[in-house]
Amino acid sequence: MPIAVAGSIATDHLMTFRGRFADSLLAEQLEKVSLSFLASDLEIRRGGVGANICFGMSLLGERPVLVGSAGADFADYRSWLERHGVDCASVHISETAHTARFVCTTDDDQAQIATFYPGAMSEARDMEFGPVIERVGDLDLVLIGPDDPEAMLRHTDECRDRGIPFAADPSQQMAFMDGQSIRRLIDGATYLFTNEYESHLAIQKTGWSAEEIASRVTTRVITRGGDGCTVVTQGEEPISVDVVAARRVADPTGVGDAFRAGFLVGIVRGMGMKHCAQLGAVMATHVVESPVGPQEYADDLHGLRDRLADAYGEVDAEVIAAHLPEGRV
Repeated sequence: MPIAVAGSIATDHLMTFRGRFADSLLAEQLEKVSLSFLASDLEIRRGGVGANICFGMSLLGERPVLVGSAGADFADYRSWLERHGVDCASVHISETAHTARFVCTTDDDQAQIATFYPGAMSEARDMEFGPVIERVGDLDLVLIGPDDPEAMLRHTDECRDRGIPFAADPSQQMAFMDGQSIRRLIDGATYLFTNEYESHLAIQKTGWSAEEIASRVTTRVITRGGDGCTVVTQGEEPISVDVVAARRVADPTGVGDAFRAGFLVGIVRGMGMKHCAQLGAVMATHVVESPVGPQEYADDLHGLRDRLADAYGEVDAEVIAAHLPEGRV
């Protein structure tokens, strides 16, 4: 049965300003700011958490179903995703709004001025999984990633009503949601994905202790940046998995999405939690090494078995490699 990934679809416009924003900001004139900065370059990247996760899964031989909302300008992006194996037939196309857009300018101090336009993403709140199920059959799992907040809540409620196992991945939206909404998102999840900061934020906002959160989800997956990740499943000993050492560090954008892609593919292939996390880790490292963007690492995603063996040993590498498609081993 397929996995559906409900999450954002976006285009990133990233620019660089060779200078310091601070040099143009006058403290006594901040209420009358009218500034323009000459950017030295522009990179347009395909992005959005939902699309990034689906892309990574497709590189490992899966055909995930992307559930999200985009604009009429999605045509080229759709072609790219479908060419790599992502099922985009359940993407809603807005008649009035453009695909969500992130426009960001970074200066020489790494200070940023950014604007996020949600656009068509807001229409995801009107989507349901019923038509998806009618088209592809019963869903084995739904990952509910950062998206329009109302959409996230509606998707979670629908999964509970339909008895569909779901993975909660609130990510950056957790910072903008109140405790009641976060409780509604994660209660009853089969998997809960957070980074270390978000795990503490969930405790603070929900009012639940770490033990209480653990009692409300089957498996918690906590990523810890360079310190790897921890997987905690009810009734089992915690599992810690180190990162795969990067050959170079270029751009971390999309690292968490690639980790989730590998982890979900491990679940689909019936791997244990340790091997799911290890596959997620090697996917994340490939994104770190890619300087272009969160979906530009396909040509470098080969020789995974050797990378896994170097990081985790021959035994674990052999187990995972048995589940990898040709061209990736």
